[in-house]
Amino acid sequence: MPKKIVIFPYGGNARESLACFFAINNINHVWDILGFIDDNRENVGKSCCGISVLGGRDILYEMPEIYVLAVQGNPLNHIKRKDIIEGLNINKDRYSTIIHPNVVMAGDVQIGYNTLIMSNTVIGSGVKIGNHCIMLPNSVVAHDTVIGDYCCIGANVTISGNVRVEDSVYIASGTSIKDNLSIGTGVLIGLGSNVLKDVSSGQVVVGNPAKVLRVNQ
Repeated sequence: MPKKIVIFPYGGNARESLACFFAINNINHVWDILGFIDDNRENVGKSCCGISVLGGRDILYEMPEIYVLAVQGNPLNHIKRKDIIEGLNINKDRYSTIIHPNVVMAGDVQIGYNTLIMSNTVIGSGVKIGNHCIMLPNSVVAHDTVIGDYCCIGANVTISGNVRVEDSVYIASGTSIKDNLSIGTGVLIGLGSNVLKDVSSGQVVVGNPAKVLRVNQ
């Protein structure tokens, strides 16, 4: 029996997640996608690939049996991801982890709940990825790297071995991170950056090599 799920909110990550759901269901019909939910009532009735916005988060409480994939997040509000997702106020057992079937992943990888791994990503041995994370297509996470909760990793990102990424980090597309580095909590790494040294919590870095642009308060 397929499991019923809604996707929150009606944003870019949510719409792109449909490719993962469709690929999974082409192999084995695991998910019945009921629709999107969104706090913005102006989005109700909009649709993508035949999947519509049903309404707001009240649907979660009216239908306690359904699963949820919450993939809110962009460079402008990534620090707020934790508060927004926790604000759904649902049990962690209702969250689902969605991994595209063509992801290449070592047998000892650990991945938390409510995490989305999109197509053509490669995850090496000993990697740990936390809860509420997003990894866009064509990215590589090398051996023994640890990624905290509420992190967003863009497309075509390369994270070398033994990197420590703390919670609520946003790594924009095209970024490369050198091995054995530490990326602090709440860091934002700009598009196409080349990170060659540790990044302290709250910093916004960009460039090749990446330099501090500002520090978020």
